Amino acid sequence: MAALFSYPGFVSAAQFIEPVQPLQGAAGLQPGIVALGEKLFHDPRLSADNTVSCAHCHKLGLGGSDNMQVSVGIRGQLGNINAPTVYNLNSHISYFWDGRASTLESLVGSPLSNPVEMGSNWPQVIEKLRKDKTLTAAFTACFPDEGISRRTISRVLADFMRSLVTLDSPVDRWLKGEQGALTKHQLRGYKLFKSYGCIACHQGQAVGGNMYATMGVMGDYFKHRQMPEREVDKGRFNVTGREDDLHVFKVPSLRLTAWTAPYFHDGSAATLEEAIAAMGRYQLGRDIPSRDIQDIKAFLLGLSGKHPLLKVHE
Repeated sequence: MAALFSYPGFVSAAQFIEPVQPLQGAAGLQPGIVALGEKLFHDPRLSADNTVSCAHCHKLGLGGSDNMQVSVGIRGQLGNINAPTVYNLNSHISYFWDGRASTLESLVGSPLSNPVEMGSNWPQVIEKLRKDKTLTAAFTACFPDEGISRRTISRVLADFMRSLVTLDSPVDRWLKGEQGALTKHQLRGYKLFKSYGCIACHQGQAVGGNMYATMGVMGDYFKHRQMPEREVDKGRFNVTGREDDLHVFKVPSLRLTAWTAPYFHDGSAATLEEAIAAMGRYQLGRDIPSRDIQDIKAFLLGLSGKHPLLKVHE
């Protein structure tokens, strides 16, 4: 692989099988269902008091999260975990930090019924939406035999989220053979990303999202963190009850790290530099030098692609 990172005239990545793969656009989605899902994603009637929509915590123009340590739900209540981005979910193994939802359809009901987030329930939501004649007609057009139901609401929201793929990132263009798509620092950052071992958990199209990992493999992250341990810090243990799953979380996608600070399930890393240093220390048992951190950061910033709903990042 040394030739790949020689300068100038490095060998095109297209000649190698890379652990990071280009994102593929969503296929097989019906435009009418996706459009209906987008409308519902921004509809606050999904919440009990008609104040909180999905987009309230997942701001699509700003990377699909809310850039807060924890989100604010109905009646100004604070949540207890960082809101992940809703972009690039198609290759994820599961959903939520603890992986409790196996499909995007099953994901929908959790925030809807959470008393801190939306505080609603399916009968209440369906009753409200069915009073909207325009919305009812749109659902009937997409689902003639069913109209507005728990299944169809979940379906349109899930398909809309499936459509949220950020394409044409500098890294993807380079992976497809465009040699000048990445800077020297980004190429060095990718090499370091692999040599340090970050790639063991962050790989594939989403550069994460396809496996679980213990938070603190090489050190006690929760002991040194500047906040007391909470129930949500148990991770997968709260789903499975297995001791082996204590502090285990779904590995997040790194595709939009340029947008989605603060980082980790607890939002404890305010900057990307802090996140890289913490991952080196607690996951890899390494203190990563500042220059390496900056180059790895440059590579991670190159993972950000484009989507019509995503604003141009400054």
